Amino acid sequence: MNLNAVKTIYIHEMRRFQRTIMQSLVSPVLSTSLYFVVFGAAIGSRIDQVEGVSYGAFIVPGLIMLSVMTQATSNASFGIYFPKFTGTIYELLSAPVSFLEIVTGYVGAAATKALFIGIIILLTAFFFIDIQIAHPFAMLALLVLTCISFSLLGFIIGIWAGNFEQLQLIPLLVITPLVFLGGSFYSITMLPPVWQAITLFNPVVYLISGFRWSFFGVADVSIGVSLLAITIFTAACLGFIWWIFRTGWRIRQ
Repeated sequence: MNLNAVKTIYIHEMRRFQRTIMQSLVSPVLSTSLYFVVFGAAIGSRIDQVEGVSYGAFIVPGLIMLSVMTQATSNASFGIYFPKFTGTIYELLSAPVSFLEIVTGYVGAAATKALFIGIIILLTAFFFIDIQIAHPFAMLALLVLTCISFSLLGFIIGIWAGNFEQLQLIPLLVITPLVFLGGSFYSITMLPPVWQAITLFNPVVYLISGFRWSFFGVADVSIGVSLLAITIFTAACLGFIWWIFRTGWRIRQ
């Protein structure tokens, strides 16, 4: 692997993150802090506990997942779309750089940004809510896996998008609703049996459930199923990206 190529792409993307620090970091942290205030304090004062956990603490994993998934997807999609938009992607494709090195650079930078935002939000949560993390290493591992997998998804969206409107379509109209409906603010066991069965078709449920387990040791689905779901999702994204570079879909066409 050409590590110099990976490093160059990675540093270029991270420098763009530094130039847009207000939009890339401050904005999601502030908006999530408002969720802590509104849902944790206002609504949490009216709800005693959910599965033995205070409501304010219960929503923390879901809020972190909401920010991480959307930010990872948006950062990766814009990172690869902008070279397409300016035409500089052809210079990248003609350089002695493999598709794996290109993906590693762009996805690695997007995942790093999302991971940084997730950790900042977690630290911010300690100022509002008393939180105990039952499995800190598992929490960090699941957070990293989520950042990588949704950065891969964002990379695919960036290749697919034909304009800036399409670039924002999937994160706003698909990922965000799936997170809200995936148990970020509630346990799916609180739903009627029919809706519980329907909710299990939402892949985000397994990610949020596994991440919540790392905090409190409780989950709507088993941690094994959650790990299997994120592994399948990551493998599917990698396979699709490999197909994109092999066929040139939306890159050379």
